[in-house]
Amino acid sequence: MDPRLQKLAEVLCRYSLKLKKGQTLKIVGGVVTLPAIKAVFREAIEIGAHPYVQVRIGDNDETLLKYGSKDQLTWIPPFARMEINKIDAYLMFWGNENTRNMAGVDPKKQALARQASRKIMERFYERHSMGELRWCGTMFPTNADAQEADMSLSDYEDFVYRAGNLHKTDPVKHWNKVRTEQDRLIKIMNRFDRIHIEAPGTDLQLRVKGRKWINCSGHENFPDGEIFTSPIEDTVEGFITYSFPAIYMGREVENVRLEFKKGKIVNETAEKNQKYLTAMLDMDRGARYLGEVAVGTNYEIKQFSKNILFDEKIGGTCHLAAGNSFSEAGGKNKSGLHWDMICDLKKGQITADGKVIYANGKFKI
Repeated sequence: MDPRLQKLAEVLCRYSLKLKKGQTLKIVGGVVTLPAIKAVFREAIEIGAHPYVQVRIGDNDETLLKYGSKDQLTWIPPFARMEINKIDAYLMFWGNENTRNMAGVDPKKQALARQASRKIMERFYERHSMGELRWCGTMFPTNADAQEADMSLSDYEDFVYRAGNLHKTDPVKHWNKVRTEQDRLIKIMNRFDRIHIEAPGTDLQLRVKGRKWINCSGHENFPDGEIFTSPIEDTVEGFITYSFPAIYMGREVENVRLEFKKGKIVNETAEKNQKYLTAMLDMDRGARYLGEVAVGTNYEIKQFSKNILFDEKIGGTCHLAAGNSFSEAGGKNKSGLHWDMICDLKKGQITADGKVIYANGKFKI
C-alpha cells in the first residue's frame, strides 16, 4: 500500500470525520477506489466504529439513465430514507474508470434523476447543519482521472496527495493552521454586505449581509482550502465569465458566461455543450439562482485538473455555484442542482463595501 494512502485514511477518520467508537460510518466509492475503501475500513475498525460499504458500478448508473423509465429514474429505495436519518458519518471516494461514461446520456434524464433525490439531499444537509451527521468527500487517484488532468498516474498521485499536504510529517498540524487562518478571514468577511467581483469578462455584484461565511479546512472535503457563503438570493446583478471548463456529472461545458438580474440567471452562453448547460439550469425553479460564492485558498494546487474537488480550491480563484444553497450559511435557495464553476482572479479583485479586500489572487485583509 502507498504509505500516503494509509496517512489519508488516518486523517479522514480521525481529523475530517472525527470518528468515535460505536459510531456508524457509511463508505461509498466505485470499484476502482477499493484500495482506499479498504484502508479507511481498517482504520474505522481500529477506532471501534461500525463501517459498512456501498460499491457503486458506473456502468449501472449509465444503464439506468439511458434505458430507465420515468418511474425507475425517480425511484428512491425506501431504506435510503431510513439510512439518511441514522448514520453518524458518510465518506465518499471519488475516482473514475471512465470520466466520460455519461457522455451519451440525455441531460433531461440526468436532471430528472437528480431532482428525484432532492429530498434525500435536503435531509442530508439538514442533519449536517445540525451537527448530527458528519461527511467528507475525497479523491482516489486513478488512470482515468490522471488522463483527464493530462498527467501520468504517478504524477497525478503526487498532485492529489500533495494537495492534501500528505507529503508532510504531520498533515493534521497543517490543516489546523489553515483552519486558524481562515477563522481570522471569515470573522472579517462576516462584517461585510456588498461584494463586487471583477475580472476579465466579469463584473458581478451581490449582497451577503446576515449570511455566514464558512471555513473549509479539511472536514467536508479533503483536500480542502476555501471560504464560502450563500449570497442573498435576489441580490446578484451583472455577469461572470468562467475561466475554466465547467464540468458536471461527466459533461464538460466550455467558456460559460452567465448574466444575472435580481438574482436570476437570465442568459447563459457556452462555446461547447450549451444545451446541456441550459437543461441543467432548467432543472427546477432554484437552479437559476446562486447557492454559493467562495474563494479558493489552497496554493498547493497549482494547475487545473478538470476535477472540481481540487479546481474550486485553487489559490487565486473564486467559484460560484448555481443551484442549492447551504442552510449553515443562511442560504434559502432549494434545488436539485449545485454546480460549481471557477473564475480566475489572478488578474482580478474583490471589493467589499467599497474596500478592496482581494487582489491579484491574494487576500489583502
